[in-house]
Amino acid sequence: MAVTALAVTASSASAAPGDTVNMCASALTPDGWVDVQWWNSAGCGSGFTPNMKQIKDLRGYPVGTQVNACASTWPPAGWTITSTYYSSGCRYSAVPSFNPNTWTLKRTS
Repeated sequence: MAVTALAVTASSASAAPGDTVNMCASALTPDGWVDVQWWNSAGCGSGFTPNMKQIKDLRGYPVGTQVNACASTWPPAGWTITSTYYSSGCRYSAVPSFNPNTWTLKRTS
């Protein structure tokens, strides 16, 4: 079975703040984007580890904007972690726990 990883090639001219893309977990989250949800998909392989993610473009948001993001990627430059909590939508491990796995991020610069 061949597995295809979706790649994000949106340029800043075609992507808008808050745009989302679904992709296989094997592909790296690009700069300026964050993971916002994880799940299993037969299209990205098999097994018990979540292998599909939704990512969100944070480029272009104004200072003061707050968003929630999975703790599976570091926040982009200019974004600060203001709180952490657990979310079942951000379980990206085969052995999930109820430890905080989600951040509230705030655009600070």
